[in-house]
Amino acid sequence: MSENIFVVVEQRQGYIQKVGMELLGEAKKLAADLGQKVVAVLMGSGVEDKAFMLFHYGADQVVLVDNLMLKLYVTEPYAKALTAVIREYDPQIVLFGATSIGRDLAPRVAARIHTGLTADCTGLAIDPETKLLQMTRPAFGGNLMATIVCSEHRPQMATVRPGVMKMAAYDSSKTGEIITLDVQFAPEDMNVEILEIAQDDKKGVDISEAKVLVSGGRGVGGPEGYDPLRELAEVLGGEVASSRVGVNNGWIESNRLVGLTGKTVHPQLYIACGISGAIQHLAGMEESDFILAINRDAEAPIMDLADLGVVGDVKVLVPKLAEAIKQYKSKKLVE
Repeated sequence: MSENIFVVVEQRQGYIQKVGMELLGEAKKLAADLGQKVVAVLMGSGVEDKAFMLFHYGADQVVLVDNLMLKLYVTEPYAKALTAVIREYDPQIVLFGATSIGRDLAPRVAARIHTGLTADCTGLAIDPETKLLQMTRPAFGGNLMATIVCSEHRPQMATVRPGVMKMAAYDSSKTGEIITLDVQFAPEDMNVEILEIAQDDKKGVDISEAKVLVSGGRGVGGPEGYDPLRELAEVLGGEVASSRVGVNNGWIESNRLVGLTGKTVHPQLYIACGISGAIQHLAGMEESDFILAINRDAEAPIMDLADLGVVGDVKVLVPKLAEAIKQYKSKKLVE
């Protein structure tokens, strides 16, 4: 009988990705409702020493598949390894991060084991009556949220957007059992050859990790409208983000997008500049600790969500705000 919640913990070049710890924290909550265990699945080469930290973030057990064939992520070997894990241990639920790797791996494994997959989830819960996993995700362009269940097949599988779930508190005293599964690979399993890994050397913190975000929308007017936002972000030690319009128009890079179709963020301070507040955008930033909205329209939806709303032109107010903060910092240094 299917049991336990498995979390596929992603690692890249030996570094555990944060979304794995986020999913372990969420899996703990789900497992408590089911009375089951949380099992982390770690695949790679020479990564056994990374397994121990997964216990500190909520794993009760770790299934380790350690093989030279898994040193770099390639679809076929990873799909074969994870399929072997699922067939060996028959989990009730399997969770992946909705990253480039998770989005590639999860559907291929789902097809091999003949089960369903709900992609890009923003919410998970256990139905108290049926004990089925309720998987919630945006639908119809983010205009509504759909809750999906997989009642006929096991495991129930979902990919979950990074930044949506909160990590469990780190517990250095927690330990668990590491189970090593030996998967037999053949040379033909490596069906591609990786010639080079090109690292992105662009500076800047991932916006989902930033403590301060200065985000622009239609009101910034164009690509040059983000320059004052960058200056303000620099003064505050933060990063620049954007609503959908800025990305669609090519004003800013797509990795700066906040919203249902972009990234979910939880900064301490979110400054929304010229953003009206469409529901798709609000869903990606509404959990920010403090929201400051600057908009010419006092009736814009963003004003209802904001902790502080300022009515005015962002092109005028943002540079003044940046200058005021600079002067305040200079004064404090003198004092």
